[in-house]
Amino acid sequence: MDVHKPLLQTLDLPFALSIFFLISVFTLFRLINGARSEKLNTPPSPPKLPIIGNLHQLGKLIHRSLHDISEKYGSLVLLHMGRNPMLVVSSAEMAKEIKTNHDIVFANRPFMTASNLFFYGCINVAFSPYSEYWRQVRKVCVMELLSLKRVQSFHLVREEEVALMIENISSSRSTGVPVNVSEILLAVTNNIVSRCVLGRKYEENGDNRFGELSKELVRLLAAFSFGDMFPWLAWMDFFFIRKIKKISKELDIFFDQIIDEHLMQIKEEDCNAAQDFVDILLHIQQNDSLGISFGRTNIKAIILDMFVGGTGTASTAMEWVMAELVKNPNVMMKAQEEVRRVVGKKKVVNMKDIRQMVYLESVIKETLRLHPPFALLVQENSTNTTVKGYHIPAKSTVLINLWAIQRDFKSWDSPCDFIPERFINNPIDFNGQDYEFIPFGSGRRRCPGMAFAMAIVEVVVVNLIYWFDWELPDAAEKEQLDMSEDIGLSVSRKIPLHLVPVSNFS
Repeated sequence: MDVHKPLLQTLDLPFALSIFFLISVFTLFRLINGARSEKLNTPPSPPKLPIIGNLHQLGKLIHRSLHDISEKYGSLVLLHMGRNPMLVVSSAEMAKEIKTNHDIVFANRPFMTASNLFFYGCINVAFSPYSEYWRQVRKVCVMELLSLKRVQSFHLVREEEVALMIENISSSRSTGVPVNVSEILLAVTNNIVSRCVLGRKYEENGDNRFGELSKELVRLLAAFSFGDMFPWLAWMDFFFIRKIKKISKELDIFFDQIIDEHLMQIKEEDCNAAQDFVDILLHIQQNDSLGISFGRTNIKAIILDMFVGGTGTASTAMEWVMAELVKNPNVMMKAQEEVRRVVGKKKVVNMKDIRQMVYLESVIKETLRLHPPFALLVQENSTNTTVKGYHIPAKSTVLINLWAIQRDFKSWDSPCDFIPERFINNPIDFNGQDYEFIPFGSGRRRCPGMAFAMAIVEVVVVNLIYWFDWELPDAAEKEQLDMSEDIGLSVSRKIPLHLVPVSNFS
């Protein structure tokens, strides 16, 4: 072959024409597709930088940064963060539109490195993709683990752990030293959840390792991952992934021991009575009644789900309740008057008593409005769709900013002020139907553990303000009580709450 001949002359003419035709069609397709994409009516977007997109516009507290962006660009904003677009929803109207008219399309969860590794490939409820498997395991949680009947059946566990908490606080009170309320609330929540889920407390015999692992897991779930944003930089997650795998291995061994203990106990007692969540899940596995693959790994993923969701939601909510009560002494006084009037001189507060405490219920609702335990609902749309005339590309990460929605002046008077009275004789509730107030989410992905968490919050808070008056270590700090938020999966307080308990019964 003459190397100086043009390539086209060395090829068979029909073959050369075919290549030319394919190149022309491909070029034409790119031009048409580009023209069409320019005409798509996507939501407003702030200016972005090459590669990182809008990442530089986010601060440490993402929900606040997104709120500031939405204030300028609207309640539906399209950001660009690495590989996928990110849709930010910041109004009750837009949240209702998505949850009522597009709930199935937006029912997925985006892939995240940490959740994938911790939850055995996301076979838990919280992070599992929308599928038949997810529907079945969520049904198990709603009907078997977290039903109202099941929640009520654990009332003795809650009462026993709360009584121990009060006893410990009373012992500390005699020293006159402030107590770490944040630590106390996390401990009592973990103890209640441990007994309900595992059948025993994790810190028995002085072993607190499980509690430490749980805290680290929650921290890492909210940590930044290069691979999640920029797949080509996934290699930079080496140390991040190594830490996750180390903790996952320890948790896996711990859960294997728990399951083996339950299996041995079932065998020895020859009893099918379900005493805790592990018993229930083992019973379901042995009966093979789900119609899906459901083995030991699935059980471990769901157990872990219960801890991450249960302890984080309840302890964070109670911490904010106590902080707001101390910061607003008139509200504290009014709540205590109601609680002490209803309970009288009884030593045990039951659920029938709590149902009569209308003002306390308003205090808890107002706290959840200002301080939703999870400020952002994270979802993903499975296909291209249109929301209020805006084109939303498939596989967009969707962030519904609960923190912004529940502080929207269009829905609430004086939205940043703590006013429990706004919920008195007000039909608005957190059951997912009133979109200006959805601290537990709405639609298919609504938190199934709402009743479980609220039962803990109510009984703990009632007892804290029934048995004790609470003061700040320095009375002058009341006006300057630090209400800063910490960075993490849940919106907890940045600075632990230290208070001085004063006995109500002298």
